[in-house]
Amino acid sequence: MQWTLVIPLKPLARAKSRLSDTAADGVRPGLALAFAQDTVAAVLACPAVADVAVVTNDTLAGRELAALGARIVPDTPGSGLNAALTHGVAAVREMRPRGAVAALNADLPALRPLELSRVLDAAAEFPRAFLADAAALGTTLLAAAPGRELRPAFGTDSRARHRTSGAAELGLTDVDSVRQDVDTGEDLRTALALGVGPHTAAVSARLLIPGQ
Repeated sequence: MQWTLVIPLKPLARAKSRLSDTAADGVRPGLALAFAQDTVAAVLACPAVADVAVVTNDTLAGRELAALGARIVPDTPGSGLNAALTHGVAAVREMRPRGAVAALNADLPALRPLELSRVLDAAAEFPRAFLADAAALGTTLLAAAPGRELRPAFGTDSRARHRTSGAAELGLTDVDSVRQDVDTGEDLRTALALGVGPHTAAVSARLLIPGQ
């Protein structure tokens, strides 16, 4: 099964506020863009992925991610993460009405294409499925089979909400790179230990990160 991945990205100026202990205000937009660039590049290298749609209104991010090969979908609802994902999936399915879709976080800078392929292959066994994040509270990926609604419920405690919605939780091991999103300085240190992509590595090299 080939998938279209939908990746939401808020305006870079408002991204990653919880990284304030690690990156200054002027640095965080570039770090958020680097996360997204490495995420999109890894997704496009995944053998299970047909294409990628990034939902964003950020001009710079749109330009840079389109250059990597992503399709840019304007966030016309402008009403938050779940509305952006619903809008993005609708735009994707205008072109591929029966396509398999998955929502993926934009902050997975250590993402490995083959690990993502394992997750998507496992998700293909269910009408809807999700992968919990490394903290076991949130969600990094939510998938919907052809003809199924995505029904995203991202945000606080999204793992519990996606489970309650009937999505199957994928209990895979050895897919750490797909679970490791980055919200805090500790998350970034963990991602760096896993091995991040070149964009994040370049920006992170200019940061003083204790324990790196």
